[in-house]
Parts: sequence; structure tokens; C-alpha cells
Amino acid sequence: MVNQNPEQKARDKIDLMLEQAGWIVQSKNKINLSAGIGVAVRELKTDVGRVDYVLFVDRKPVGVIEAKEEEEGQRITVVEEQSSGYAMSTLKYNLNKEPLPFVYESTGVLTRFTDYRDPKPRSRTVFHFHQPSTLLEWFGQNKTLRSRLHDIPELNKEGLRPAQIKAIENLEISFKNNRPKALIQMATGAGKTFTACNFVYRLLKYANAKRILFLVDTKNLGEQAEQEFLKYQPTDDNRKFTELYNVQRLNSSYIASDSQVCISTIQRLYSILKGEELNESTEEENPNEKSWQWQKKEPLPIEYSAKNPIEQFDFIIIDECHRSIYNLWKQVLDYFDAFLIGLTATPDKRTFGFFNENVVSEYTFEESVVDGVNVPHDVFIIETEITNAGAKIKAKEYVDKREKLSRKKRWDRLDEDYDYTSNKLDKDVVNPSQIRQIIRAFKEALPKIFTDRFDENGEFEAPKTLVFAKNDSHADDIIQIIREEFNESNDFCKKVTYKADEDPKSVLNRFRNSWAPRIAVTVDMIATGTDVKPLEVLLFMRDVKSINYFEQMKGRGTRTIGFDDLKRVTRTAKHTKTHFVIVDAIGATKSKKTDSRPLERKPSTPLKDLLGAVAMGVQDEDLFTSLANRLTRLEKILTDEEKIKFQELSCGKKINTVVKDLLNAYDPDIIEQKTQAIINEIPENDRSPAKEEECKKQVQHELATNAARTFTGELNEYIENVRKVHEQIIDLVNQDKVLRAEWDNFTKEKAEEMVKNFKEYIEGNKDEIVALSIFYDQPYRRREITFKMIKELMEKLKVEKPLLAPLYVWDAYSQLEKVKGDKPKNELIALVSLIRRVTGVDQQLTPYNKIVDKNFQKWVFGKQAGALKFNEEQMNWLRMLKDHIATSFHLEMDDLDYTPFDAQGGRGKMYQIFGDKMFEIINELNEVLTA
Repeated sequence: MVNQNPEQKARDKIDLMLEQAGWIVQSKNKINLSAGIGVAVRELKTDVGRVDYVLFVDRKPVGVIEAKEEEEGQRITVVEEQSSGYAMSTLKYNLNKEPLPFVYESTGVLTRFTDYRDPKPRSRTVFHFHQPSTLLEWFGQNKTLRSRLHDIPELNKEGLRPAQIKAIENLEISFKNNRPKALIQMATGAGKTFTACNFVYRLLKYANAKRILFLVDTKNLGEQAEQEFLKYQPTDDNRKFTELYNVQRLNSSYIASDSQVCISTIQRLYSILKGEELNESTEEENPNEKSWQWQKKEPLPIEYSAKNPIEQFDFIIIDECHRSIYNLWKQVLDYFDAFLIGLTATPDKRTFGFFNENVVSEYTFEESVVDGVNVPHDVFIIETEITNAGAKIKAKEYVDKREKLSRKKRWDRLDEDYDYTSNKLDKDVVNPSQIRQIIRAFKEALPKIFTDRFDENGEFEAPKTLVFAKNDSHADDIIQIIREEFNESNDFCKKVTYKADEDPKSVLNRFRNSWAPRIAVTVDMIATGTDVKPLEVLLFMRDVKSINYFEQMKGRGTRTIGFDDLKRVTRTAKHTKTHFVIVDAIGATKSKKTDSRPLERKPSTPLKDLLGAVAMGVQDEDLFTSLANRLTRLEKILTDEEKIKFQELSCGKKINTVVKDLLNAYDPDIIEQKTQAIINEIPENDRSPAKEEECKKQVQHELATNAARTFTGELNEYIENVRKVHEQIIDLVNQDKVLRAEWDNFTKEKAEEMVKNFKEYIEGNKDEIVALSIFYDQPYRRREITFKMIKELMEKLKVEKPLLAPLYVWDAYSQLEKVKGDKPKNELIALVSLIRRVTGVDQQLTPYNKIVDKNFQKWVFGKQAGALKFNEEQMNWLRMLKDHIATSFHLEMDDLDYTPFDAQGGRGKMYQIFGDKMFEIINELNEVLTA
């Protein structure tokens, strides 16, 4: 008969839940405590009233359940006083008057549980009732788990970094405070899994935790976690962790009863709780990036599994917990009655919310760079026409069509025009030329990015590079073209994905520890979590939807590595890894705004200019951040003696401290904290938004001034001199048929600001600087411009506006308008070109030497069309004159006595060739070529 009363309905549900958990439910009139290990008796009398259920294990009363109708769920905590009263009462016929420790309040839908033996007992929501054997085990313990957490001794800090120490100590405080969830935010590469190994060991040894789950979302991360536990050795024991405790990585639904650490993907755990078999391929890719066939907006609800009770794990560590697994698979985590510990480098708002804003440790990417735990990165951009705009195939063209899986080809004729956009590339259409142009530009740029990677025979050694492809088919196309363009064998470039024919683990191991392969192409197997320390280049040929996933992918390059270890796999390395380079060929760095942006914003600005700007009082975030990045790199390659000398010249500050000061100057958290401290001292009636903003500006200025104060002339000179021993300048490069192949320096806003500042400087000094006044005067006066004038202008610009370096301003212009020709490598030529653009001489930014070439060609054609005809010897001399004016801006008669003219006979030879027309020609060229 179906009960109609709401409370009776709740009791029916509770009866079912108890039976599922292994309890035998009995009425008060038919008690048989020997019927099983666990018996739940309804409606037993106590000295304070009738209790809904009393729980007996091994014939001993251990707990009570107070049942309420479902509608009472909203006020279930109010019932706690009633249920605890029953637990403290005396049962009829029970001579033992000890209070019962295990207390539940339940509606059959919502269940709360309190263990009153805990320190400061606190109720918590549980998915289901615990099993009788569990309560029997707990009842027999002298201390509960939450009590034992207070017995964990002080941490032995040996072998741990400061950030790891902070994470472990704060986490254990969180445990002692009975906080059910805790979040550890630690930068990629800072050792999250190693940190986990340490606190897992302490939980097992000192808190006597029964079983701990390490939860991941890809098989690869599970394998890596297993390896970390296998090699982990505690500092207080000579044995490996796996000699002390059993570690099981789940590859089936079986969880061993004697395993203390279980490693599983969340996909597998979900399938275990559903009682379903799991296809192993489901574990290979991050569910946050893929649309799984069984991944629905409303996943099928999990039901109780007696084989996997809610108390199966005491602690669950969720690796990469920033991903959406706790949305889609939140029920998996809610199922278990366990402490939850999240590990992530890139939390978002949802992450903080899920972990109840209990962030026990924050260690940012910038902090890890300052501490030398990670290295920063620069961004190099490659753009092609088809990457940007797609292309069109005309109707009636014969094309290859290829099956994605089998790659079987057939010829076909298009019935109509086929337009494709860039987002269809390598999905619906493959353009080998587009891939080839990117790889070719990448290959040609590498020697200019890594200028010191040449062996004794002059052969360039490619750095260890990871290429991110869109899919396996795209990866295969990339691999084939890389091998061709680099003219290398199969071993040089390998695919590392789960679908690779060759064992991906073997390839990955060689990629990490051997010279070959130099380049690995992956889809997502090593996009996150995988440690390949020698990596120095990440080539993005796929975009990424998730900001956090992109951050994780970038994290593959952040790992530090010792010089000897780097040289073992990269033979031409001259010093340890100081940074890595993101080569963005798809716009991945532009499509997402990230927190761990490149510290280097001005890679083409000389260090001397950055130091000079700071010393001159320039306070600019990009300047401070770029200088911090340069000093971080410098610190890695200085000797101990050089570091000591630096400290002497910086008033006792180490390089890392100086870097931290530079970054703190624009750290919003620090600025806010210091601002608030000042505001708190202002009487409330005197406060206003304007006053608060003034305080904020004051704080920021003081922080920046404090950071800049370190950079005295003596220190700057030392930094500049010691740097020259260790570092070379990187040249930027543009490739034919590639729209852009250069360092990514600017946002559009920054470019606009840079151009505006340059224009204002030029216009503001047109009456003060001779060269500028000539440009603003009549056109014919430009023939008066001399090399010395331009050189003086350059020197003045460097002193007054070091951040307006001509090549840097050129990059800014190229962001805003179409530029004619390649960027000059000579900064004086770039300066003259920019001045001509600003003053309106040229309507389009054009390299000055190209203008000279064009004017020369026009002048020669005009002369040849008339009575004057130049012979070959005369033309050779005219070309020398033209080249001189292109680089020196003006030709003096005395110039003919020097290189390159002296080798050809100097002014005497020219007079011999041209006669009296020699002077006329020089004057004409000075005027015409500079027009």
C-alpha cells in the first residue's frame, strides 16, 4: 500500500536508502539485533520521546536518524537540536547511557550527518547513509578522522619550495578547521602534483586516512600522477612512497580494498558509479574541450552503489579543477563523503565558488617567474593571407578530395565556386600552401630568435618545439611539411597523440630526454600537465576556445631546466633556459585575454634603453614589466660572483627582489591594499571618490618610485656591461608571402599611443632640432640633411624619449596602417622614414632607402632619355653614390676619399669619368634622391 502522508513518504525513501547501504530495517515490535551487522530500528522509545530510527552495529546502538518530510529540507538544520537530543537520551532497556555519536537528519532527498565525537561537531550534507561496517569501524576508533587531523605534526620543509610549504601548511589548517573544500592555486610548473604527494603522505601517516582519490580528466594526467607517486620518497623515510602505501591507477571498475591511493579519470569514476563499462579512448581527451556523445547538459543522475559507498574515500584531490568537470560531473564529487582539494594554475570565478572561496594558497605565474620556478615567454607572430581571410576555389576546378580517417584521395570537379573562411581550414578544407608558408617562415625565423644555436660547422640546431595541431589529420600534414622544409628525417619530427601509430609514451620520453625528436606535434595529449622541461618553443597552429585551457597549454613551456640537462638534449645551448617563445600562427594569443600574459612587451627595445628610461623617471607598466623580464633572464645566466656584485650596487637587493619591486609597482592587489590603508586613516566625512583616486595614484607613484630608485647610473652601467658577456640581440624578420613574421609588441591601443607620442615629439621639436626644422621647411632644403644631423637627432631621442625607438615606432605604425616595404634594419633609416611620414613628405610609411631607389631610377631614366647617356662604368659609380645617400642621407665631396669610393679610385677617378659634370651630378643627386 502506498503511503500518502508526506512524512511516511520520506520514511519509505529512508527505508530504501538504509537497505541499499546494507542495513536491516526493523520495527520496534520485531527487533532482532542478530539479524545482521547493521540493524535500523524504527520508533524506539527514549526518555525524551520516540526516535524515528536507532542504528545498531554489532548489536550496539551507535546512532539515530530523525526523519522529516521533504518540504522540511529548507529548515533541516533546525532539526539538529531534536536529533542530538535523542542521541544524548537513554534508550529503553539500554543500560549503556553513553551518548550515540552518529546522528542523521533526513527527508529521503536531503540527508545531513554529524559525528559528535569530532572537535566542534559540525553537520554536513551526505549523498546517502554510511554502511554498517563503516560505522562499526569508526565506533571502534579512539579518535575520528577530524580529530586525527589535529595530530599532524609540524611540516618538515626540507626539499620543498616556499610556495609548496605555504600550500601544505595552509591546507592542513583548513583540515583542522573542518573546511570541506580547499583550493590550491599554483602556477603551472611549480610542482602541484609533488605538493600533493607530500600532503597525501602526511594524511596517510599522521591522520591515518584510509583511502585518498587523485582525480584527473585525462588518462595522460593520470599516468603522470602515478609516475610522481612512484618516484616520490618522503624525507623522513628511506623507502619510496609505493613501498609504504599501495597506489592504484584505475583501468577498470575494480577498486582494490587495500589501495590507499587511487588515481582515476572523472569519466571512469562516473562510469563506475553508473555501473557501466568505459571505453578507454574516452579518457584520452579533456572533456572540457570535446563534445562527448554521452556528455549532455543534464547528465544521467548517479544512484547509490553499495560496491562504492559514499565513505570509500576520505579525501579527493581534483587535478586541473578549474575545468568544467565540477559543473557537468559535480554529482560525482557530491556523491562521496570526503574532503575536496582542488589543484589548478588558472582558477576562474566558478572555481572559487565551488570551493567556497577557501583558497588556502595562491601562487601566480608572475610570482613563479620572480622566484625562478618558471621562465617567462615572448610572443612571435606569423600571419598569412589565407590564415587571415581564407580563399576561394573557382568552379570547374579539379581538386583532390581526401577522407579524413583513411586519407584516401580521389579527383573531383567543383560544380560551383567554393569560398572558405579561415575557420574551415584543416577541417573542411586543407591548404598545404598555408601550412607550408607558416612552417617556412617559422624555420627562417628560428636562427634569428635563437641567435647562438649554431655548432662549430655553422649548422643551426632547432630548439625543442611543440606544435599544437587542430586534429590528427592536421598533425600528419604538419609533420610531413616540417620534415620537408627542415630537410630532416622521420626522427626529427614526431606525432605525440593517443592516435599515433608509434607508442606515444616512448616518443614523449625521447622528446623529453634525447636529442631527437626536435619537434613534436600534438593535438591534446601533452597540451596540459605533461612535463617536458627542455621545451623552448610552442608553435600554435590551432586556436583554443577555453582561456584556462590555453593557459595550461602555454604552461608546457614554463618549466625550468638546469644547464647540464638542457645541453644533454640541445647541444648548442650556451646557458640555461631563460625563457620560451610562443610562435602564434593562428591568432591564439589575440583571441583570448589571459592573466599570465607575456612579461616581455618590448623585446626589440635595447636593455640599455629600458634601464635608461627607468633611471630617467619614466613610469610605465610595459617598461617596468619588460625590464623585470630582462632581469629575470639575466639572473639565470649570471655567476655567483656577478650576483654578489649586483647586490652590492643595488643597496643590498638581490635581483629577484628588484624584479619583485618592479612588478609590485603595477600589481592591482598591492596598490589596492596600500590605498585602503591610507583611506582608513582619513576621517569618514573627508572621504570622497576623488580623494580615494588621489590616494591610489599616490600609492602607485610611490611604488614605482621605490622600484626605480634602485637603478642608479653605476648599477645600470654594470648591468649593461655584464649582460654583453651573456646575451646577444635578437633580430626580427619578415618573410616573403607572409603578411607578418615578427615579435608581437603591441595591442592596437598601445600602437595608437606610441604613434601619437612620436608625432607629438617630432612636432614639438621642429624648431629646436635642425634636422626636423629642415623637414618642416621647403622641400629643396632636404638636400642639406647630413648623416651627422640624423645621428644627433637619434641620440637626443634616445636620451629624452628612449621608448620611442624608431624600430619600435615602426612596429606601431604597421599595426595601424599599411606599410610599404619591409622594416629597415638600420634604425637611422627607420627614423628618417618615420619623420617623412609624420611631416607629410610621404603619404605612406616607406623605407627611406626604397624611396631613394625609386627616385634614382626615375632620375636615371630622365637623363638617359635626353642627350646624356651613361656608360656601364659611370652607372656603377652612380649606384655607389645612390647607396651612400640611402644610408648617409647626404654626399659630401670629402666622402669620396673613404669607403667604398677610395677602393675605386676616389674623387680623382670620379672626375676622370664624369669631368666637370661631377659637381653637377653630386648636387642633383643630393636634391633629387631625397625628394
